[in-house]
Formats: sequence, C-alpha cells, structure tokens
Amino acid sequence: LSWNEASLPAVFPPVRLEINDSEGHPSSSHQTLKGTSKWATSLENLLEDPEGVKRFREFLKKEFSEENVLFWLACEEFKKTQGKKQMQEKAKEIYMTFLSSKASSQVNVEGQSRLNETILETPHPLMFQKLQDQIFNLMKYDSYSRFLKSEIFLNHKKSEEQEENSPEAQTAAKRASRIYNT
Repeated sequence: LSWNEASLPAVFPPVRLEINDSEGHPSSSHQTLKGTSKWATSLENLLEDPEGVKRFREFLKKEFSEENVLFWLACEEFKKTQGKKQMQEKAKEIYMTFLSSKASSQVNVEGQSRLNETILETPHPLMFQKLQDQIFNLMKYDSYSRFLKSEIFLNHKKSEEQEENSPEAQTAAKRASRIYNT
C-alpha cells in the first residue's frame, strides 16, 4: 500500500489557508516571491525549486557534502516508488550508494540509525524517513545558512536583480500594469 492524500479518511480534509489583504482580497504576497528570495525563506522552498537544488548542489559539492542533498532527493523519489520489486531495487540502490559502510557517497547519520541490509527485503515508502530527517536537519542547521552567504547564492541573487531591473523587464512590467489597470 502506498500512502497518498486520497487514502486519508474524510474526517481529515486537506487544510487550505487563505490570507486576505486589507480589502478582503486573497493575498498573493507569498506567491510573488521567486528565485533567491524564495530560497532564502526556507530550505523547504529551496528544495522545491529545481534551480535552487542545482545551486545548492553546486555549493555542497564545494563543501564536499553533496551526498546529503543527493540522499535527500533519492529518499523523496523513493517515497513515490510503486511496486515491491521496484521498491526493493531502489531501496538497495539507496543503501549501497549512501548508507552501507562501503557506500560511494556515504552520508553522515548516527550509527544506531543505520539500516540493516535485511530490511531491504521488505521495503516501505517511509523506511528511510528517520535518516532523511537527520540529513535534512544537518543541511538546515549547517550548510543552508552558509549557502545563503555563499558566492554562488549571492551571485545568482545579483543576476536576478539585474534581470528585474533591466529595461526589457521594466517595459514588460509597465505593459502588464497598463493592461491590468485599465
């Protein structure tokens, strides 16, 4: 069985919060953040953006800890895996790549949290969750804050700002403003 929102009982409907502005219209301020501005709000936002993941990987590679984000991404992908055979194959791949003592890209997780190879025979979507959470917290409280101060992040932010302030971007914004304010 795989878990998804549809399998939840009706007593737990999805929660959707709507924030309104002073005039009662739905606020879109949270939607206007993009790129580096959005990445700077949380590691979660950074990891939801393919460009953010690319830049974060670039940074982690320089810090010799790219395996952390690769493991986190592999676990996210693993959760979506359907079928026992595919899950066994992916679980073994994750184990051999990141968790085994002979792993090529071993992640630094607490020793007692290491999985035993026998668990790979009966995989389930959340079998790596505790380890994934450890790595997420390691990234969140260690490398993420350094990433936000890194040349990679700051240069990308600067290039975004230059694009936004370019004459072409301003002209397009003025055209859009005229269209919506008529």
